[in-house]
Amino acid sequence: MTPPFSRRDSLRTLACGFGALALSGLAAQANPLAPRRPHHPPRAKRIIFLFMSGGVSHVDSFDYKPLLAQEDGEMRQFGDLRSLAKTGTSPKMRVMKPLWEFRQHGQSGLWASDLFPEMAKHADDLCVIRSMHTEGIAHGPATLFLHTGTTNFIRPSMGAWVNYGLGSDNENLPGFISLSPALGNGGPRNYGNAFLPAVYQGTAIGRAGIPAKDSTIRNLHPLRNEHEAKRQFDLLRELNAAQLSAKPGESEFEAVAESYELAWRMQSAAPDVLDLRGESPATLALYGIGETPTDNFGRQCLLARRLCEAGVRFIQVNYADNSNNPAWDQHSNLPKHGEHAKAVDKPVAGLLEDLKQRGLLEDTIVWWGGEFGRTPYAEKNGTGRDHNPAGFSVWLAGGGFKRGIAYGETDEFGHHAVVDKVHMHDLHATLLHALGLNHERLTYRHAGRDFRLTDVYGRVVPGLLG
Repeated sequence: MTPPFSRRDSLRTLACGFGALALSGLAAQANPLAPRRPHHPPRAKRIIFLFMSGGVSHVDSFDYKPLLAQEDGEMRQFGDLRSLAKTGTSPKMRVMKPLWEFRQHGQSGLWASDLFPEMAKHADDLCVIRSMHTEGIAHGPATLFLHTGTTNFIRPSMGAWVNYGLGSDNENLPGFISLSPALGNGGPRNYGNAFLPAVYQGTAIGRAGIPAKDSTIRNLHPLRNEHEAKRQFDLLRELNAAQLSAKPGESEFEAVAESYELAWRMQSAAPDVLDLRGESPATLALYGIGETPTDNFGRQCLLARRLCEAGVRFIQVNYADNSNNPAWDQHSNLPKHGEHAKAVDKPVAGLLEDLKQRGLLEDTIVWWGGEFGRTPYAEKNGTGRDHNPAGFSVWLAGGGFKRGIAYGETDEFGHHAVVDKVHMHDLHATLLHALGLNHERLTYRHAGRDFRLTDVYGRVVPGLLG
């Protein structure tokens, strides 16, 4: 009589059994996205990074330089970095005054221009760093440096490092999400994991150029028939188990298996988080949703707040496009800054107000800024400004940072950081510190050495912390 199973079938079935044990063992291990103990007591739990792609002009927004108005039209030699890099010379350039009036705001008297009137109403909550400097003259290298701490190597993004260091506060959602990221100037590398395990990479929702109302996570649908979906998922787990048993210790496949596990859990949690329909009319109005031109970025900012509440550690909100010139890159048409400002000003102010009302600003860092600033002179004697990595401004709010202050200074023209200079490595180190992470201890062994976000540089800036 022929046995019901061949020897080969028996071995294959047995292997699948061991595979199931392997997968169950993997699942029983510590969830790689489970919350981790920080290195020291944190001031904040999460970061919302509002990325202004292209470089907002700091001398037209948060760095008041009266000398620019006094010497408007005069020819001065500035030591232009791009000219020096290209030709080795630094020609005289025409001084260009700010196109928007500056005023003092709040009890702090913080200077800000009329470019961002709604943000300026929150002056007493802002910690403006006016002495930033960074690496990279062009958008690509500078944007990569902002996100990964390097201008050209494949390194993990800051969000991936935070995800790796702290895990997620919600096992049903990714720890790092990037809203409407651009395809250019680093593209997926700006939210990638590089050599960190794949589970720590950012999850992109939408992309630049697609309306935020149409942005979602691909193939994510609420569970309609949970029993049938669970049966299909169990079958997938068995197949993964068989593969794991055939190739034990394969980190890439383990990451894929873990991603399936997370995707399954997300089916029940993520749709509700991504759905804005339950928000009150007053909240929608606060963010400018339903209005022109604030609807798109308002939706992104409100979604950031919802993800923040749901336990996501690092949320990046991108104001970007997929053209050859990033959004704020006005070399010959600086007045266009005004159009972009109208799109983001009210939503950003609404986010700050909403977080504050809900008690979330205390342990949430809001970080606003771009990859560099812009020059105090008119490019090619025109009506725009060139890239300026030597001195620019960003601001931080909440999460233990000082409020209503301007830290550091650029020179009298706003060209170079000169007082209390803060390098991008320093900003990264300080943000990690506020989250309870020591930037020198947050390392990962790869290719024979320990890597970190700040490489071998960076220092925590105590003057920024309250």
